[in-house]
Amino acid sequence: MQVRVEAGDIAQLEADIIVVNLFEGVTQPGGGTGAVDQALDGAISELIGLGDIRGKRGELTTIHTRGKISSPRVLVAGLGKAEDFDIDAVRDLSANIVRHVRKPGISTIATIAHGAGIGGLDAAGCAQAVAEGAVLGNYRFDLYKKADPDRSEIESLAIVEHDAGRAAAFERAAAKGVAMGEATNFTRDLANEPANHLNPTDLARRATDMAESAGLEHFVMEQAEMEAKGMGSLLSVAQGSVQPPKLIRIAYHGREGEGYDIALVGKGITFDTGGISIKPAAGMDAMKGDMTGAASVVGAMKAIADLKPSSRVVAIAPCTENMPGGAATKPGDVVTAMNGTTIEVLNTDAEGRLVLADAVCYARELGARRIVDVATLTGAISMALGDCCYGIFANNDELAGQVADAAATAGEKAWRLPMFKEYGDQIKGSVAEIKNTGGRNAGSITAAKFIEAFVDDVPWVHLDIAGVDLMDKYNGWVAKGASGYSVRALVNLALDIPQD
Repeated sequence: MQVRVEAGDIAQLEADIIVVNLFEGVTQPGGGTGAVDQALDGAISELIGLGDIRGKRGELTTIHTRGKISSPRVLVAGLGKAEDFDIDAVRDLSANIVRHVRKPGISTIATIAHGAGIGGLDAAGCAQAVAEGAVLGNYRFDLYKKADPDRSEIESLAIVEHDAGRAAAFERAAAKGVAMGEATNFTRDLANEPANHLNPTDLARRATDMAESAGLEHFVMEQAEMEAKGMGSLLSVAQGSVQPPKLIRIAYHGREGEGYDIALVGKGITFDTGGISIKPAAGMDAMKGDMTGAASVVGAMKAIADLKPSSRVVAIAPCTENMPGGAATKPGDVVTAMNGTTIEVLNTDAEGRLVLADAVCYARELGARRIVDVATLTGAISMALGDCCYGIFANNDELAGQVADAAATAGEKAWRLPMFKEYGDQIKGSVAEIKNTGGRNAGSITAAKFIEAFVDDVPWVHLDIAGVDLMDKYNGWVAKGASGYSVRALVNLALDIPQD
């Protein structure tokens, strides 16, 4: 979908549908809505008076213009109460509108920047949210379906601003929103792919194809080099599969210097059976998405390349399948990670932390001054936070706060959980130095404590997105299937991270 900004009167613009808005309780529309109402000889005001349009949040009313303006349709979007309306609501509204109008005969949309007028919100921020929400809302994963004759494709969205002096700022903001949305949709595509179409080799190829087209440095580490580096923790997960493991590295250099201001590390289990500690059959199909962390950091690099921050960023994605083959790691086996730590593998279904252990060691070797890892790590996080919020775990208050702010700016809910040293007692090994599960109690925390053991003193944050990575319905900017959580938060973080 092409997104552009135009200066002028929205009532005069040609599009298959024009979108205006109304706050709850407003009886005389103003701004762009008022201009369209006047051009329609008061049709919107009449419907307000009849009670058919009330401005309630989520209300979408289509009016046919009968040739009074160039567009054959006008959509009046309810914004709800003005005091409850914010940038997040703008993003969600834009996504919902695009999904609502995807019907035969509609391929072009013109809209005002919701909230930029009487809503009193930052005007450029509203333009970004409209563009971002539209790109996110236009997403569908239908690669393996026949075309639906009852649904059209939205080809273009015009954000119309009456003040020509603000058009340039709107254009920059909308471009940022498009970059954020397209990067998230790239991640969604990867995470939605069936595992027989996306094994570690496929994921590495698609990641490096993206990096190549974006002008990013890229490298894929093969099994032999992993062995040479002593990545026994990662390789212990891979040894049950016939698919060779891959470790993807993508780097962006926004300035000269050594090392990286931040490393983004993502868990890339392209299918997780649980290994010898095999999962129940019910719901196992969703384990094609156990590489969402890897997809998120790769997708974030796409937007980072577009937005060109002045920071140095590296993404690292350790990728493998977790299969119960004849050579698979067995419960009770002891393996050695890259930093020399010995690990007692008590549960082969606690594999994500094993691949992340070597990946964060590698991030340290590359000179990362901060590390943020993203993973669909534990079912326990869903028990703690449900499906509307992901967990933050950290060894550094400043970085934890920066990540939380970046998530909030993206409209993502996140919550920091404790990392008290007492939780570390649960993962002390009896045969080896550390074991890969601490039992049911505080399961998400002990998983994070395991990763922390490989971070050393580098400022680090772990995001457990297992409760929000997969959704069963569309809701605002969130998609059905792979949701896209964490991608825009990571981009926001890279844009604002201090350069050391």
